[in-house]
Amino acid sequence: MTRRIHILPDRVANQIAAGEVVERPASVVKELVENALDAASQRIEVSLRGGGKTEIRVADDGSGMEREDALLALDRHATSKIREAEDLHRVSSFGFRGEALPSIAAVSRFELETAPAAGGVGTRIRVRSGRVGSVDDAARRPGTTVTVRALFGDLPARAKFLRSASGETRACSEAVLLLALANLPVAFRLESNGRVLLDLPSAGSLRARVADLWGEESAAELLEVDRSTGEIRVGGLIQRPEAAGRGTSRRYLFVNGRPFRSAALHRMVDEAYRTTVPGQVRPAFLLYLSVEPREVDVNVHPAKAEVRFRDRPAVEAALRSAVRVGLGGLESAAPAKPEGAGTAGVAAPARPAAASAVRERGPGGDAGAADASHRSHDRPSPSQLALFVPGGARTGEDRSAAGEEAPGAPAVRRRPLLWQLHDRYILASVRDGLLLIDQHSAHERVLFEEIMRRFEKGRGASQRLLFPVTLRLGPDEYAAVEELAGLLRQTGFEIEPFGDRTVIIHAGPQPHPGFDAEGCFRAMIDELTHGSPLVDSARNQHERIAKSLACKGAIKAGQPLTFDEMAELVDRLFATELPGHDVHGRPTILRLTLEELERRFGRT
Repeated sequence: MTRRIHILPDRVANQIAAGEVVERPASVVKELVENALDAASQRIEVSLRGGGKTEIRVADDGSGMEREDALLALDRHATSKIREAEDLHRVSSFGFRGEALPSIAAVSRFELETAPAAGGVGTRIRVRSGRVGSVDDAARRPGTTVTVRALFGDLPARAKFLRSASGETRACSEAVLLLALANLPVAFRLESNGRVLLDLPSAGSLRARVADLWGEESAAELLEVDRSTGEIRVGGLIQRPEAAGRGTSRRYLFVNGRPFRSAALHRMVDEAYRTTVPGQVRPAFLLYLSVEPREVDVNVHPAKAEVRFRDRPAVEAALRSAVRVGLGGLESAAPAKPEGAGTAGVAAPARPAAASAVRERGPGGDAGAADASHRSHDRPSPSQLALFVPGGARTGEDRSAAGEEAPGAPAVRRRPLLWQLHDRYILASVRDGLLLIDQHSAHERVLFEEIMRRFEKGRGASQRLLFPVTLRLGPDEYAAVEELAGLLRQTGFEIEPFGDRTVIIHAGPQPHPGFDAEGCFRAMIDELTHGSPLVDSARNQHERIAKSLACKGAIKAGQPLTFDEMAELVDRLFATELPGHDVHGRPTILRLTLEELERRFGRT
């Protein structure tokens, strides 16, 4: 009987196995550059011809190899990185030549030239379709150069699936870029058909490498992230929300120095940006996770493009927390609070409730000028929904005594200097310049976070209307009110159905003097019923209502504010989780440095 099952020749088996490692020229570039990095190279040069289909050359100044090791590196399952199965759980290198080199050599015309760092004669090995052709001496400097020609030349069925030369060049460039972002001390150079595509010197920081890659302007748009949660550390750079949405695709993840893909973690980053950018915007980021090697499996994908975490929920939570903290840091809008704002640093003594209240006045009142008197003050209670509390300090109240320090009293920050510009913006003095705060956007951020906390804690504060308001609604609007009645009550609205699609509003929130409860309710119900980019980007009904009410209920541009109202707003803004942006993703704060002012006045 004729046997139907037989053992494949080594050459054929190697070509089949190579398909798992070598998909295209970019796969070759990635494997060879990773080998160079494992060899402790300080400079790596990559040269392409024909998008890598014609030729790929990778040269490094690493440790190199003796002849015996160079020959062994071309055998399958030969490595200097792993000695026993347990080592697979703590591998920190990228790979090992005993997998990449024989796989590449099986599908190309391959040449390896190497010399050990300790000195001695170099070695040149030529391989054709997996078969060693010659082994010669080579006079060269320490390091290794690998040249791959005619990739898939003997496998036309594989070659026909490659992209155009330009497409393969882009893929190779992306592979080098990822490894350059993961290995800052190493210099990289990439050429294609003699043209330099990348020339990156050794970088002292991630921001410096970003500047070398994409320019100083792009680097300036990024915020620092560095946070540890348990044994998981997340560091890197994330894009400022106001700079996002420019068609960027610069979204990179690394774990223990290794680039990887994860749609789930990308979604977690987007979740952290929620309420700071429009829903369709995908901000750029470069985030580096450091975890115990045993907690991550890097061998679930042949090309190691994907990884598996032992505790993925913990990694997701750590990533979201790190990004959220990075966005909430004052660097996201202004590196410093207004002088005297908030209670960071030395705590200010508490004030009586009556003294902390801000006098009530309508939109037509006097706009507050700068008050240079010193006065200690607390950050407002975050549990209080109203920004402006009725019945407080009198007009022209003498506050000078409040700022006098008793002998032996702890030092407190003086109250900031504030001005209102065109009834739209608040100007605040900081140590090294000036903050410009959009009063509507700032109040919108304050109200949104206050309302979301109300949903967590229960019903919000409300104020009875002097005359209840009767509204007749459309069928869809009335249905929305019925559906959302419980949540609306938590925001402070007291609504009574009156039949025939009519409701009576007995009470409402009071976010500021002159608040139009009827107009806000109508606009909010219309938006919740018919949708808008703002509410459509919300993740649930709580967020939809909070976004809509914050937008409709916030003080408007053109509304004059007293000094106390401005101070209260600034305090409350810097007490929020994300003070730098409103719920639309627009900036609440712009910063003008003293250095920039002096430059504009010709003093520098």
